[in-house]
Amino acid sequence: MPRPFHLDGAEQRVVTPSERVGDGTRRVLEMLESVLASGGLVLLRDSVEWEGRSLLKALIKKSVLCGEQVHILGCEVSEEEFREGFDVSINSQLVYHDLFRDPLNWSKTGEALPGGALGALRAMCRRTDPGPVIIALDSLSWLLLHLPCTTLCQTLHTLSHQDTCSGNSSPVERVCVLGLLHEELHGPGPMGALSSLAQTEVTLRGTASQTSAHILYRRARQRPTHKVDPTTHLTFNLRLSKKEKEAKDSLTLPFQFSSEKQQALLCPGSGQATSHIFYEPDAYDDLDQEDPDDDLDI
Repeated sequence: MPRPFHLDGAEQRVVTPSERVGDGTRRVLEMLESVLASGGLVLLRDSVEWEGRSLLKALIKKSVLCGEQVHILGCEVSEEEFREGFDVSINSQLVYHDLFRDPLNWSKTGEALPGGALGALRAMCRRTDPGPVIIALDSLSWLLLHLPCTTLCQTLHTLSHQDTCSGNSSPVERVCVLGLLHEELHGPGPMGALSSLAQTEVTLRGTASQTSAHILYRRARQRPTHKVDPTTHLTFNLRLSKKEKEAKDSLTLPFQFSSEKQQALLCPGSGQATSHIFYEPDAYDDLDQEDPDDDLDI
């Protein structure tokens, strides 16, 4: 049985039984706030022994209590099972997109999400609701097994960068995508691709009696605001002066067949000397007008 995530043992530092419960709870709440405040894509990496759905639900509950909109794409468990443990006030604020009931639209009842998993993700990318939004994916592993890795990564990038989009639609304030990932199901390729997209990675580990969450934060990449001239600080000059450019343009290269040269060849002047070639055959010359290439032994 996988061990659930207990709120008294989160963050990189494990809460021990000797510590006060109030201190541990405060640190856990601070950890949840820091993970949600980072924005972008947040990977929740669990394993067979240490399950991460409890942590995902704790982050969802924290977001609802902060007044944020929460969208959930459920793939692995039923909606009833996922909502279990939330009180009525929390469940009423959740926008649940059920992909577990009929992921391939086999029943034809109209309850399935149009376009399947990819259609649901792209519909979330087109949302224009103001205010911060939390999007929970339960789970990324299910999506990886049903969608190409490149397509999923491109969609996740668009989904987690809605706050920087431009266009006619009004951008949202902040988007945080929580993706539950069962790391033992995937190879290094998909894991590396998702890690490169993530702003935060939370890896669940622990011992026989305690659970710990190791958190890795990545700084947002800053794009340069000014253009860098690659020709500066060179030991030679790549540019021509005005005088050098005029001399270059006025120079006639030997291989250029100018109009003056063409007229001189076609219409020689009356006083211009003409050239003639006089050839005297050698004794060893074999001149055969019928076969001029006879000496080549072709």
